[in-house]
Amino acid sequence: MMADKNDEHKLIAERRAKLARLREEGIAFPNDFRRNVMAGELQAEYGDKDNEELEANPVRVSVAGRMMSRRVMGKNSFVHIQDMSGRIQLFISRDSLPEGFYNEQFKKWDIGDIIGAEGTLFRTRTGELSVKVDSIRLLTRSLRPLP
Repeated sequence: MMADKNDEHKLIAERRAKLARLREEGIAFPNDFRRNVMAGELQAEYGDKDNEELEANPVRVSVAGRMMSRRVMGKNSFVHIQDMSGRIQLFISRDSLPEGFYNEQFKKWDIGDIIGAEGTLFRTRTGELSVKVDSIRLLTRSLRPLP
């Protein structure tokens, strides 16, 4: 039990240090990001559409939520974010972001951070409805680990 508390305190200290580095770099928390749709609404409206339909009529979205999982695969990543209505997957490619952003900022974000992303809907090879991200921002750092 005591080891768990020490691990949690260490994790919180690491996250506070990351926050301090962000502030030193002048990266403040933005207050101007506006989402235009909730994850649950996307699933309800476009959940039955296949990739051909989504590509024929591109749907541009702006979503925000808590990062619940992240799978980094070289220059591409898959992230699940959750808002109050549900979850949506984000596909993030290093090549679609400003030079250096993927490695210097995105990879340093933690599970639990709140992020905002803009992009177009598509369906992955496994059939999951996703947002192909062309713009992503850190909105709020999570200092405590998720329960």
